[in-house]
Amino acid sequence: MTLRTARRSSLVDQVIEQLRGEITGGGWPVGAKIPPEPALAEALGVGRNTVREAVRALTHAGLLESRQGDGTYVRATSELSGAVRRRLETAELVEILEVRRGFEVEAARLAAARRTEADIAAIALALARRDAAWAAGDHDAFVEADLAFHTSVVEATHNRVLTDLYRDFSAALRASIGAAGSLLEHADVPHGPIAAAVEAGDADAATRAAHACLDQILASATSGRPTTTS
Repeated sequence: MTLRTARRSSLVDQVIEQLRGEITGGGWPVGAKIPPEPALAEALGVGRNTVREAVRALTHAGLLESRQGDGTYVRATSELSGAVRRRLETAELVEILEVRRGFEVEAARLAAARRTEADIAAIALALARRDAAWAAGDHDAFVEADLAFHTSVVEATHNRVLTDLYRDFSAALRASIGAAGSLLEHADVPHGPIAAAVEAGDADAATRAAHACLDQILASATSGRPTTTS
């Protein structure tokens, strides 16, 4: 009896890790609907009960979300991201922006001191895509491009802990922004000064630019004037 329990637990754990790998590896991005239970059972060569337990575990962890009558969707890329997303769903916009400022101001400062030529190119490309999405009036593309810009700055810090934490935070932030409606109805906050300061290797200027960006957004949020939250 004990051996059967151990074997079954091990099998469920293996399925959990395979499903988790699809999520963290980008095979199933946030917001995507995962294959139905019978298809997963066939692909993995296991019983439907095993798949059901694995999906239930990942749902409990916050990575998946079951929608009755519709299916199961990817909610987050990690347990931390799932927890952060749940917390952001009940947070005030001002609180979210204050946390973003803590991440992004320090990231800009470190990026200016540590960026490589490859980092500079990645930041410039992300900024160009952000501006293009804004000009095209494409809300979904703008949200993705804006978060990609900030992520590229964070990655230029070459601080793996900061990068991982920001990725989890930004995954939750993406859902928060997407649920808030069209950002393109509001005024944009220029991000070029951040990119320019990082490229110049000027940590003080990068800090000021990031502060100015988030302060402008925060001031608009607290005063009721419309602006983007990105």
